[in-house]
Amino acid sequence: MVDGMDYGRVRLRAEGITKRYGRRNVLSGVDLTVRSGEVAAIVGANGAGKSTFLKICAGLAGADAGTVTISGTVGYCPQQAGLFQFLRADEHFELFGAGRDQPRPAARRSGRRMARQLSWNASEPTAARHLSGGTQQKLNLVLAAIGDPDLILLDEPYQGLDRGSYTDFWEWVFRWRQEGRAVVVVTHMLNLLDRVDTVLDLTPVEV
Repeated sequence: MVDGMDYGRVRLRAEGITKRYGRRNVLSGVDLTVRSGEVAAIVGANGAGKSTFLKICAGLAGADAGTVTISGTVGYCPQQAGLFQFLRADEHFELFGAGRDQPRPAARRSGRRMARQLSWNASEPTAARHLSGGTQQKLNLVLAAIGDPDLILLDEPYQGLDRGSYTDFWEWVFRWRQEGRAVVVVTHMLNLLDRVDTVLDLTPVEV
C-alpha cells in the first residue's frame, strides 16, 4: 500500500460492452478489469472502437449493452485537448483541482510540478489558445493526473509530444503503477506492451 492505496483492488470493471452506430457494431461484448497497481493498454486498428470504449469507461458515452463499474476517483485525458482556450495553465490547475477537492494553491503547485516533469514551465501567464499543440497536450495530461486520481484513463495522450516528453510520459505511467494507481492507455505504440500488465486488442477477428 502506498499513500493509502490498495494494490489489487478493482478500480475498473467493464463487462460485455457493446456499442453500435446505426447498423455497424463498433464494440461487441468487450470485457476489461484493471486493478490498483496495474497498467492496461488498449490497442487495435483505426476504427476498432478504442476511443469509444474509453469514453464509455469514463462515463462520457453510453453503451448499448454491458456495464461499467468504477471504484475511486477518475482522471481522463482525451485524445484532443479539452481546454478552456482563454484560461491560463494555473487557472486550469485550480479549476480541475477544485473538482477533486484540492485547494487552489495546492492544485497550482501540483500542476506546475507535473508540468516541469514534462519539460514545460507552466507558470508563464499564457492563455491556452496561445500554447503550441504539444504544450496544450501536456496541459491536458497534467489535468488528468491532478489530484492523484485512483484510476487514470488516457487516450493516446502523447500526440504532439516531442521524443523526450514521450519518454517522460511513459515514466509517469509506470510511476503511477508503483504508487498503486490503475492506468488504462489507448496506444498504437506496440514497443512497450511487454511492460504493461494487460493488453486489450480491439482489432476485429477475421472469420
